[in-house]
Amino acid sequence: MAISSIAAGSHHIFGSLVKLARNFTRYMGLNFSKGLNDFKTTLKNWSPKIVHGNTLFVDFSGAFFIPYVLFLVLCGVPLFFLEVSYGQFSNLSPIAIWRICPLFKGVGIGMVIVSSIVCIYYNVIIAWALYYLVMSFRAVLPWSNCNNEWNTEHCVDVVKGNSTNTSVLVTLMTNMTNAMSYTVDTTLSPNMSRLAEKAMSASEEFWERHVLELSGGIEEPGTLRWQLVIALFVSWVLVFLCLFKGVSVLGKVMHFAAPFPYLVLTVLLIRGVTLPGAMEGIKFYIIPRWEKLASFRVWGDAALQIFYSVGMAWGGIITMASYNKFNHNVYRDSMMVPFINCGTSIFAGFVIFSVLGFMAHEAGVSMEDVVTEGPGLTFVAYPQAIAKLPISPLWSVLFFLMLLTIGLDSQFGMFETMLSGLMDEYPHYLRNKKTLLTIGTCLLEFLLGLACITQGGIYVLQIMDWYCASFSLMLISLCECLAISWIYGADRFYKDIEMMIGYKPPIWWKISWKYITPAIILFIWLFSVTTLGPVTYGDVIYPTWAIVFGWCLAVCSIIPIPVLMIYQIAQETGPIMQRIRKLTKPSPLWGPSLPEHRKLYLESLGITDPETVTPLEPNKDEDTTKSKPPQEHLELIHTNKV
Repeated sequence: MAISSIAAGSHHIFGSLVKLARNFTRYMGLNFSKGLNDFKTTLKNWSPKIVHGNTLFVDFSGAFFIPYVLFLVLCGVPLFFLEVSYGQFSNLSPIAIWRICPLFKGVGIGMVIVSSIVCIYYNVIIAWALYYLVMSFRAVLPWSNCNNEWNTEHCVDVVKGNSTNTSVLVTLMTNMTNAMSYTVDTTLSPNMSRLAEKAMSASEEFWERHVLELSGGIEEPGTLRWQLVIALFVSWVLVFLCLFKGVSVLGKVMHFAAPFPYLVLTVLLIRGVTLPGAMEGIKFYIIPRWEKLASFRVWGDAALQIFYSVGMAWGGIITMASYNKFNHNVYRDSMMVPFINCGTSIFAGFVIFSVLGFMAHEAGVSMEDVVTEGPGLTFVAYPQAIAKLPISPLWSVLFFLMLLTIGLDSQFGMFETMLSGLMDEYPHYLRNKKTLLTIGTCLLEFLLGLACITQGGIYVLQIMDWYCASFSLMLISLCECLAISWIYGADRFYKDIEMMIGYKPPIWWKISWKYITPAIILFIWLFSVTTLGPVTYGDVIYPTWAIVFGWCLAVCSIIPIPVLMIYQIAQETGPIMQRIRKLTKPSPLWGPSLPEHRKLYLESLGITDPETVTPLEPNKDEDTTKSKPPQEHLELIHTNKV
């Protein structure tokens, strides 16, 4: 009997965990990678360029956690709760969801534009990781020595330490950045100084001379790298296979893709802490330098990092939440997912800094000197560290397989945001053509991504990453927060949430949405604008036309907001203020999708005798492969208009 009771209890717990995981992975389609965003920025620094996770932790160490957690509570969690709530309430994608306040429809279009642009170059990064993964299936890693056709006489085999002078080796380790600008000991001879200035590690020559075949600047695009063309094509095929049947397939994929990186992180951490020097790296990571809290930059960077880490204003959170059941406990998820993200970031930091401590120990330099930023950490320094380990191909396969999984997680969410936005906006033409739409969009994004895999492609990618998701996300989030809390009304929004979960959330969230969070978003926006300088790649300076192009990318997701406002006001009739008032009220089509829930919604507005209620959308959670009803069947027919 006792065994049966224990078995039954275990089954209940396991079932609850599976149910939680199912709902959790919906958000993690985009947000798992956002949850690992500090890890990704520490590794890759390609989640919007404005903040570099490794730079933050290196510069501020443990002191950074204080403002990081503070801004998570004051800005990250409230915005996550906001987006998940109205996404689940309406079962709509980021564009159609602005039936809640039609005047701000441009906000949803801006979200889709940001995700569309980022999808282009994000899959290029996935293609790099895929190429490194394939190259890892060798007995000897190709970036571990200087005996390859792409190596030059300046190559230094750091793994074996065959430099002609120890000072050159130290110089290499202390300046492992994508520009590789070295400072040479003045005691070296002139010949040795020239050697150190030109010296490059084997891993960097593999990255620049083989993977990228890097040109001198954006003015020299060069030819396509055929290996990367294949890798990019395979990456888009993976995206298509997981999304062409909707989130029904994506949900199954995410049951593997979400927990797998945790497993690999744990394995890498166990291996990392056993390396000599690992403890010094971890101490550097967790011991606070309290004087840094007096710096304005640490607070600004912490706020900015939270903004990207939680994933607000991309549209992915809204899209994934729209597939939830109406009565799902969205409040519980909102209190858990952002903190799981934060915890994952901290956990991943231990993995990275244990290996960086090992690198510092091997090179005989301090932690400040060994840490790099940009792609130099993911595709140069970390592979170099892996090459030093016993059975290095195994660790390399695990590492790049994890990066590939994390990247695809994030790509799935952003790409589904694009598809759902288009299909919900044009259901007449696209709802029954999901496969064709997915093929066409993947092909278009693949062709646009080819510009990023030429010999000068990384300079193009850097522009896109530097500008397209910088300050525009803050303005989109600010408009979103103000529109719902002030125009739609926080009290009315509270009633919508109560209808879903059965109780009203604490008043704290209303205060946050109306006052605290908008003020913090404004602070983040001002900080990002004042710190966003002209784009650079290492020591390479971009021409004026490239910087202008970058600013065009930056504003293209903001322009729809005022343009759509002006257009919609012009389309209405009557006095100008009357038109604005009409457009700030919810559309008659706004509300829950199913009849029983929509009836409750109408009753909450004082409409108790609708003649008929028809669903606006099918239940996405039950069958995402069924087509949605035509637009003419989405009309709500009742005597009293909302």
